[in-house]
Amino acid sequence: MAEQYEIRRFKPAAKEDPAYPESVTWMRAVAFGFHDARRSDERVDKGLEMQRADGRTMTGVYQTGPVADHALGAEVPVATFGTMNKTLNIGFGRFVDTRLVTAVTVRTSHRRRGLLRRMMAEELGLAQQEGLSMAALTASEASIYGRFGFGVATSEQSIKVDTSARFVVNHTPVGSVEVADPKVLLELAPMIFDRVHRQTPGSIGRHEFYRQFASGSISRDDGEDPKVKVALHYGPDGDVDGYVSYKFGGWSSTPYTMDVVDLVAATRAAYLELWQYLGAIDLVERVTWEEAPVDDPLPWALRDPRCVDASDARDMLWLRILDVQKALGARRYSSDGSLVLRVTDTMGFAAGTFTLTVSGGEANVMEAPEDAEADLSLDVADLGSIYLGAVCPVTLAAAGRITEHTPGAALTARLMFAVERAPHCLTHF
Repeated sequence: MAEQYEIRRFKPAAKEDPAYPESVTWMRAVAFGFHDARRSDERVDKGLEMQRADGRTMTGVYQTGPVADHALGAEVPVATFGTMNKTLNIGFGRFVDTRLVTAVTVRTSHRRRGLLRRMMAEELGLAQQEGLSMAALTASEASIYGRFGFGVATSEQSIKVDTSARFVVNHTPVGSVEVADPKVLLELAPMIFDRVHRQTPGSIGRHEFYRQFASGSISRDDGEDPKVKVALHYGPDGDVDGYVSYKFGGWSSTPYTMDVVDLVAATRAAYLELWQYLGAIDLVERVTWEEAPVDDPLPWALRDPRCVDASDARDMLWLRILDVQKALGARRYSSDGSLVLRVTDTMGFAAGTFTLTVSGGEANVMEAPEDAEADLSLDVADLGSIYLGAVCPVTLAAAGRITEHTPGAALTARLMFAVERAPHCLTHF
């Protein structure tokens, strides 16, 4: 069956490039796979421009055998796969370069032929050869990626916030909030996010889409989004250290609602004061946000915490370790200790038994002797889950995903892998 398909990798092409039609066709195949409406030529070109800014690679699987009469032609990929490299904050101000996987589709009529596994295996192999120790993705379906060694490493939740008279934040402002032209975020958003990225475990460096989206310069569908409004937070020194991008839900339903498009705050005060601003918007009695942290300080800062209705907690960032020694060695640890970890990996990239010894927060990671007895046995996906400290090893042991050979070893892992603040990823890709 493999001989019926070939994999091609290429960079997104500009309009004057002879490879431009191939890039456009790939973009339209991705949109089809995610059930998006057919976008205008201008929006496709804008998408290609953003992908070039990100340094992305496009991968497509193409039919080499006969194509059925009247079906989409052989020039249209039956499966797609996109990649780019960004940094991942792994806690305590440390970062690892990470291969981000995105735009994964397989046409319904070509499923169960091993196309996704083939693309994934080849791409992870290339990333490992380049010296990367980590890959990451955000999943549209939770049941797909565990078999490729990806584990859930951060979560997010949806919130509905009652901003009627009940909404009172127990915080005295130290800065100020001002409304701005949304287009200022084209310049400011990357700078403000960079501050957040540097202090937030689990944060992934953002791609070009975000500043365009937060500023209303593009929408998820087509063209600009004229509904988007923006407010900036100014710290005590007058520097902009946070912003919220938001839009009104309309007058046709009640309570009148404002939807957060993007909320990025580099200080605790900026976060609370942006919420004070949102809660004071005239005529609005509810604010929604789809990407709120699970460990959100907002309810704890409210006089009435029940103003926040949190729901739909879900996986966000998935991590896939490609080199155990390099990944574990890159981290700083909260607690000194020693563990022998037996890691399984059906794809063969990261299997082995390793000793992790931490002294003064710094790690020494070695391959263990063949006769070494493991303290914990776990799949590489579960190692990815505990890597940022957001998923508790004790919980995974209780679920039967981690086998504890030494009593208390899961708790030791929990203490060692903890990071300085709750991990959260604001970057979908």
